[in-house]
Amino acid sequence: MAWEDRTPFEAIEQQFGLSEKEVVKFMRGQLKPGSFRLWRARVSGRNTKHKKLRPAGVERGYCPTQYKHR
Repeated sequence: MAWEDRTPFEAIEQQFGLSEKEVVKFMRGQLKPGSFRLWRARVSGRNTKHKKLRPAGVERGYCPTQYKHR
């Protein structure tokens, strides 16, 4: 969920109990340094990754096409 750009940190916190800081710490430990830097630059300030920056009408925790059944 953290890797996906459209899943807000608040949805991760609600489902797994990890704050944004804890998610960043977890990702730092799981990714290679270069991959972590790219991910961090990508999600920093992204309006889809932070619920407060999202448009008011978007209430879902993830994109409807994110979990397609195959």
